[in-house]
Amino acid sequence: MRTVGGVVRVLVEFFVLWGSSALALIVLDRILGGIALDRSSFAPLPALPAALVLALVFGLLNAALWPVIMRFMSWIGPVLLFVGVFLAGGLIMLLTLYLVPVASVDQLSDAFVLAALLSLFTSVVSGAIASRSDTAYRLMQVRRQRFRLRRNAALVDATPGLLCIQIDGLGYDVLRRAIADGVTPGLAKLVRETHRLVPWHTDWSSQTGATQLGVLHGSNHNVPAFRWYDKTTERISVFSNPADNEQRELERTDIPGLLAHDGASRGNLFTGGAHDNVLVVSRMRGARLGGGAGYSDYFADPASALRTFIRMFAELQRELRQSLRQKRKDIQPRVPRGGVYPFVRAFATVLATDVAVAAVVGDLIKGRSVVYVDLIGYDEVSHHSGISRPETLAVLTKLDDVVEMVLAVVEQADRPYRVVVLSDHGQSQGATFLQRYGETLGQLVIRLATQREPAAVKRHWYERESGVSHQPGAEGRGYAAASVHSPTAGEEAHASAGEPIVLGSGNLGLVYFPHLPGRADVNAIEAAHPGLLTGLREHPGVGFLLVAAPGGSVVFGPHGQVDVTTGEVTGENPLAVMGPDALAKVRRTDTFDNVADIMVGGAYWPETDEVAAFEEQVGSHGGMGGPQSTPFLIYPADLPAPPDPLRGAEAVHTVLVGWRDLSTGPRARDLSGTGP
Repeated sequence: MRTVGGVVRVLVEFFVLWGSSALALIVLDRILGGIALDRSSFAPLPALPAALVLALVFGLLNAALWPVIMRFMSWIGPVLLFVGVFLAGGLIMLLTLYLVPVASVDQLSDAFVLAALLSLFTSVVSGAIASRSDTAYRLMQVRRQRFRLRRNAALVDATPGLLCIQIDGLGYDVLRRAIADGVTPGLAKLVRETHRLVPWHTDWSSQTGATQLGVLHGSNHNVPAFRWYDKTTERISVFSNPADNEQRELERTDIPGLLAHDGASRGNLFTGGAHDNVLVVSRMRGARLGGGAGYSDYFADPASALRTFIRMFAELQRELRQSLRQKRKDIQPRVPRGGVYPFVRAFATVLATDVAVAAVVGDLIKGRSVVYVDLIGYDEVSHHSGISRPETLAVLTKLDDVVEMVLAVVEQADRPYRVVVLSDHGQSQGATFLQRYGETLGQLVIRLATQREPAAVKRHWYERESGVSHQPGAEGRGYAAASVHSPTAGEEAHASAGEPIVLGSGNLGLVYFPHLPGRADVNAIEAAHPGLLTGLREHPGVGFLLVAAPGGSVVFGPHGQVDVTTGEVTGENPLAVMGPDALAKVRRTDTFDNVADIMVGGAYWPETDEVAAFEEQVGSHGGMGGPQSTPFLIYPADLPAPPDPLRGAEAVHTVLVGWRDLSTGPRARDLSGTGP
């Protein structure tokens, strides 16, 4: 009965879409001057027979040819594929008109317009357009996929799977306020009825690369920041580079990934050991770009491409309107939002979300054991708009709709799932270092190191490329860039003779001296650049410095210092405002092979809860100070509670692995104490 019902629903959908397409063609025949359907004696709609034939053949050719077209185009990035979809649609319409010449088209461009508008009309009918929530559209996809798979309920694994939904950059306190204010009703319902909400605490490097490497692969050792310099290779590594991310995974092959067993990675920086990956940065390079990225499945339905295009266009105009509003009202702090950023925002909030979520829908219907998806839209907008301003919270509400939709799909799936929602870090807000002090961290360091006048210090190429000064939204920008082209592994860094290399990740700065061998200590730095350390530690935008010393590393502040090994404080403790676990975070980073010669902790002002980012970001993360270090974890109340406090991405990995294994049957009995 269940199969018969599925067949009936599919047939009904087919006839509705066929009839709607025919009606759309009749309407287009009336309003487009370059298109004319053949007329017949059928009254009152003489163009109806031609419209039915054209709609049927166009639909059948789409179904037959689209998978082949996608196979040929899957090697290009999703942005280029996105454009190719429309060209392919027009070519299919031209082929349709050649096979069934029931309409005349004045120019070739008219065929492309006709194909695009016809897809738009059918998308409206199917519920993909003009819907505030994707639930109806996705549930329709669920029914279709279940019918195509012809699943046998007896073969479905009845043990619960684990679905992890990461809302990138959303802090614990921001979420609590959003729940109280009705911004996220879906997450509020989870927390109030079936789940528990707890904070967890990041490592010093509070950014997606460090967190996902720890959560998905069990280790983020030797990851001091979003970008860092390696003295041995003379290259800068950055988490938006596919080749660098692939190397990070290869370094951890001895640790089974969270997704290694029947898992799926969607929209992440890393695979987590999964063989099935969609929009995963570590797989977006070389000849494997299409197969590794996995996004071509999303575009198998041409309506999906058009639906995404319209939503991206709407997001572009929304960003332009909101940016103008900030300028008009002189909202502070704010950063420039021109250039390519509107397109990056549209990519992050629409295209990346649509592709990743569509893949998750398929995973749930197929019954994957463990799925991890990253939704990056909030993080991208928060960088530029602020962590809880109205336009940012509007994006958060849309992501809450996505979570609700996924939960609706979970209810329709044959396999039960335990759903975990978490974030990788929070964000802290404030005017940037450049806005406050008129120079970048790189300019400051080079000025102090070379004793030059401020006007004589210019930005270096590595400062521009790394984003330390003016490249906001590094993660979203990196996702988008990796989707269009494939960067090479590690960019070489060439500093002028005797000058340092300065990199930034939020309000965490890294200073390297390529001309000083190994990790330079206090004496070596002072001998090469007298007054540099004093100038940095006394600067109002610097909270503290971590530097090696002959007797052990030291944390310097403006009015005191801390011995990293013993914890002994002399004078005022510069880590006091950074949280009770600040010294432990510093100690761990101090053991990394690629720790910078000077690790610069940006200033944090607890009275305003603000930081001064070394990148041009209103909301930033990457270091310590404020809500950036406290993300959240929402988990089913029937699962074992995580440690309290839960500290570090590697600890989160351990918790998720325990929940994953608890969900896989035999091992669940062992963990609960009822097994043999």
